[in-house]
Amino acid sequence: MESVWYVYILRCADDTLYTGISTDVEKRLQAHRSGRGAKYTRSRCPLTLVYREVCGSHSQALKRECRIKSMTRAEKLQLIRLGAETQGQQIAGEERNI
Repeated sequence: MESVWYVYILRCADDTLYTGISTDVEKRLQAHRSGRGAKYTRSRCPLTLVYREVCGSHSQALKRECRIKSMTRAEKLQLIRLGAETQGQQIAGEERNI
């Protein structure tokens, strides 16, 4: 059985957005926070989880991540807003510094 994959977006302390994928978003956030995550996020703490989307397979998550990374900042911010609205504030309501 294949694990469920997620794509997520973090807002960094310098207000940039980082997009990644994981089967366990919370564990991945801990890795980012401890410096074992992406090099990009190491010097940009604290980080805030602003978006999370279920993608299903690893392949689907990679494709979605690629599409999101090709978006403009404005498009990403709109995705974050729409995601919060359609998911009942699941992520926006959980925004937290880590």
